[in-house]
Amino acid sequence: MRRCSWVNLDNSLYVIYHDEEWGRPQHDDRRLYEMVVLECFQAGLSWECILNKRESFREAFAQFDADKVAAFVEADVDRLMADARIVRNRLKILAAINNSKVFKQIQEEWGSFDHYIWHFTDGQTIDEAYTERTTSPLSDEVSKDMRKRGMKFVGSTTVYSLLQSIGIINAHGPECDLHHRA
Repeated sequence: MRRCSWVNLDNSLYVIYHDEEWGRPQHDDRRLYEMVVLECFQAGLSWECILNKRESFREAFAQFDADKVAAFVEADVDRLMADARIVRNRLKILAAINNSKVFKQIQEEWGSFDHYIWHFTDGQTIDEAYTERTTSPLSDEVSKDMRKRGMKFVGSTTVYSLLQSIGIINAHGPECDLHHRA
C-alpha cells in the first residue's frame, strides 16, 4: 500500500493510525473527545510523540470519559504531572480538564459534539491534500468558536489537525492509496 509521505513506516502505531483512522469520518463523541484532548497535547510537539503515548493518555485521562475528566481536581492534576508516561505540561493538563467541561456544554447545547463539529461543513468531508496548508478559513472559524466557548490550546493549526484526524478534512496526499477513497 502506498501511504502519505509523512508516515513513519518504522512505527507500526503510526502506520495503523494512518491506514485505519486518520482522515476517516468520526461521529462517536467519545472518539471525538479523545482527539480533542490528544490534539491539544500535540500543540507544539509531533503527532508521533503523542500517538506513541496514546495508551498512557487513555489510562491517565479516565479512558477519555469527558464526564470523569471534567470532574478532575487538583489531586488529579498532581497525579498527571507526576506521570512520566504522558506529556507533563501543567497548562495542557489544566486545558484538558477545562476543555472537558466545555465539551460537555457543547454536547448539551447541540445534542452531541458530533452535531456541533460537523455542522461547520454541513456534514460533508472536504478533500484537501495535507500539503495544501496547516490552517484554513474553516479551521480559523472552528478555532474562533471553540475559543469563544472557553476552550484552550485550540488555535487554528491545532484545529486544522483535529479536522484532518476526524475526517472532516480528508487530507491524504496524491501519493497515497487513500487519497481518493469513497
